[in-house]
Amino acid sequence: MHKSTVRSIALTAGAIAALTACADPISGVAQDDPPSPEQVAELFDTWNETLATGDPEAVADLYAPDAVLLPTVSNEVRTDHAGIIDYFTGFLPSKPSAVIEQSVVNVLDADSAIDTGVYRFTMNKPEGQEVVDARYTFVYEKRDGKWLIVNHHSSEMPES
Repeated sequence: MHKSTVRSIALTAGAIAALTACADPISGVAQDDPPSPEQVAELFDTWNETLATGDPEAVADLYAPDAVLLPTVSNEVRTDHAGIIDYFTGFLPSKPSAVIEQSVVNVLDADSAIDTGVYRFTMNKPEGQEVVDARYTFVYEKRDGKWLIVNHHSSEMPES
């Protein structure tokens, strides 16, 4: 094969790869660039700031309608908007605030990412402040241009 032919094929393959990286392989519609790990980490900051409002509905609005919440201080799995509101109605009066101790962000594609790690909650209870170290996983999905939590698991550290 002649060198110019090989080069031409390589350029064509590169152009195809560049186009397919920016388009949905089924529809061919261009997609947004994937978020940076820092942008995904900021989604936690939004969640934590929304906890501080004390508004269970505002917190629940950060979750997709079909989200699953496995909360830290409840044995009940929450699988719908009403259940998530119910959980935060009971949780928010303690004025929880979380600080991430360790985070691992995995960007899966332009519309999905996972943030998993360890956070420390400080809660204000009648008997005083309580600090809880917990493991967490937030699975985010971009729906209609908005990042939503589709799965959230939080469990107290076993050796706390």
